[in-house]
Amino acid sequence: MPRPHTKALILSESEKEHAALEQFLSTLTPELMVRPGVVGAWSAKDVLAHLYEWEQMAMGWLAAGRRGETPHVPAEGYKWNQLPALNEHIRQKHAERSLDEVLAMFRESYRRITETITALSEETLFTAGLYPWMNKNTLAAYFVSATSSHYRWARKELRKGLIELM
Repeated sequence: MPRPHTKALILSESEKEHAALEQFLSTLTPELMVRPGVVGAWSAKDVLAHLYEWEQMAMGWLAAGRRGETPHVPAEGYKWNQLPALNEHIRQKHAERSLDEVLAMFRESYRRITETITALSEETLFTAGLYPWMNKNTLAAYFVSATSSHYRWARKELRKGLIELM
């Protein structure tokens, strides 16, 4: 699927994919949501914590850029080629949280990232290299990756993993 090229398309794709993920999640019992081994060793709850954390990172990178700071991208102590280790760190960070807590965090983060994207201008979203840490990327690319693309990935992986477990 081509990347959205307007703010309206970013927001509509994010809303569509988030709604599809929420619809899928509504078919799962709490027991299935916390069952490990659905996506690799992860449960659906772990996947939602992962989505939450990546949304928080994207918003954090923007906030740091606005303050004139250079954030650690993707995260302090990690490089892009170390994503499996970073993702495992994220899983462990949220492992003790309850399903209800993770669901609330995920839903609140979606609301906040949607507000963040809505408040940005087209120019801000689509200017390549707007902040030095971005290289030649756009904020739009980071936000699409943290929202619609990630929601689509999560739904697909959860569906596949749950089918294989059944």
